[in-house]
Amino acid sequence: MIQLKRAYESSEAADGYRVLVDRLWPRGMSKEKEQLDLWLKEIAPSNELRKWFNHEAIKFPLFKEKYLIELQSGEAKSAFQKLVQIIEKYPVTTLIYSAKDEKYNNAIILKEALEKRAQ
Repeated sequence: MIQLKRAYESSEAADGYRVLVDRLWPRGMSKEKEQLDLWLKEIAPSNELRKWFNHEAIKFPLFKEKYLIELQSGEAKSAFQKLVQIIEKYPVTTLIYSAKDEKYNNAIILKEALEKRAQ
């Protein structure tokens, strides 16, 4: 099972394996507070794509398209494969993200891509 959770929410045992999927560390948070198992920053959108998107909902469809392309090569592809292995190993994996918008962010795209791959 793959879950999503904002970095600013408390960690719980039900989170299982916790993976931060952002390139930048969540503002104001400590490593102790996050209780992460892994920070997989290579899986996050490139700085260029992240800055272009700027969490503008209207840009989300194109952001999603470009991000999925990024996940198919280089360090992002390796990171995606690593995340697939983690999900296969742990019954519950929680993707941690820091975006304020819970509807339009890279973690949602990642979760969807991982679930499609499992079908």
